[in-house]
Amino acid sequence: MRRLVGVAVLAGVLLGPGACAITIPLLTATLAGQSCGAVIVRNVPSSLDATTKAGDAVRLDATQLGHAATIITVGNAIDGVGRDGIVVALMAALTESRLRMLANTSTYPQTAALPHDGDGSDHDSIGLFQMRPLAGWGTPAELMDPTYQARAFFGGPTGPNHGSPRGLLDIPNWDSLAPSAAAQAVEVSAYPDRYATFEPVAAAILDALTTPAPSGGMRAETTAIVFPLPPGTWTHTSNFGMRVNPVTGIRRLHAGADYAAAPGTPILAVADGRVLTVGPRGGLGNHIEVEHTINGATVVTIYGHLRDGGIHVTAGDIVRAGQQIGEVGSTGNSTGPHLHLEVHPGGASAAAIDPVPWLTAAGATDTTTETLLPAGCSA
Repeated sequence: MRRLVGVAVLAGVLLGPGACAITIPLLTATLAGQSCGAVIVRNVPSSLDATTKAGDAVRLDATQLGHAATIITVGNAIDGVGRDGIVVALMAALTESRLRMLANTSTYPQTAALPHDGDGSDHDSIGLFQMRPLAGWGTPAELMDPTYQARAFFGGPTGPNHGSPRGLLDIPNWDSLAPSAAAQAVEVSAYPDRYATFEPVAAAILDALTTPAPSGGMRAETTAIVFPLPPGTWTHTSNFGMRVNPVTGIRRLHAGADYAAAPGTPILAVADGRVLTVGPRGGLGNHIEVEHTINGATVVTIYGHLRDGGIHVTAGDIVRAGQQIGEVGSTGNSTGPHLHLEVHPGGASAAAIDPVPWLTAAGATDTTTETLLPAGCSA
């Protein structure tokens, strides 16, 4: 079994019922315990055509591929999964939900308020792998999280199931089984023969969304920089520089750039790094501070105004470029939901610089929404 190296993927999200699908560009990351070469950047395609074992044509859209990317990312970070285990997981999710995050509003009405791609109705099954709360897979809210579902499917010592129900790594000698039999061992479906037909589709997804990095020594730094919000979800509302704060009325340096977005929009780490601090911080409200080593130099990025309950990391966590670390909110001195992004070359105590040209120079832009609104729309 070989483990994927230097995986470059894209995660897909929906902002809620009736919302438009969005995709999150992620860059390759050097994963702990692996010998990785240069960082490789690769975006997910907007669609992918593949063929099942039965010869049926399948077209996957960016949202489905985004969920596949989440499964790949989670599996690649777990010892013992490797390419074979990821193929099994993709086969299972393709079969169970066609790689869609399905709510189940008839049994669990609360799932309608959580990000989803459609509504399922198979008993009390939820999500990508159609896992059942009543079978012990997790709460409805937990199972509406693609990352949680992927971790549950893989199971093992780091999984949330603790061996019951059994994830893939909890199946003795799972890697000696046919991939379809391994998927069935986890899913325990009444229709075990369905999984095999999606094996070539799973392999095609894996080939399309991943790039092995060249062999070489461990890299303690990164050159990968991504935009901190998903494409098409934001509007640039305020620049770096001196201005009158729309909340306090005080003229001072606005040490970052503001990007208005819907509450709950994922906030992404702009580069690999280590979380320094999280939590309330004066006018910034709920914030996250991450330290990076980029091209040999220390850079700290700060993400402000996250919503209550919208911080997904803790101090000391290692994060990857493009990993969701929080959610857009309007805490602190804020006139509406937005992300306030600061960039501090040299460290947190060093002077901030304008994030916009810094991101642009790194190629981390989303030019479809570079529209500056009148000053004062956000703080």
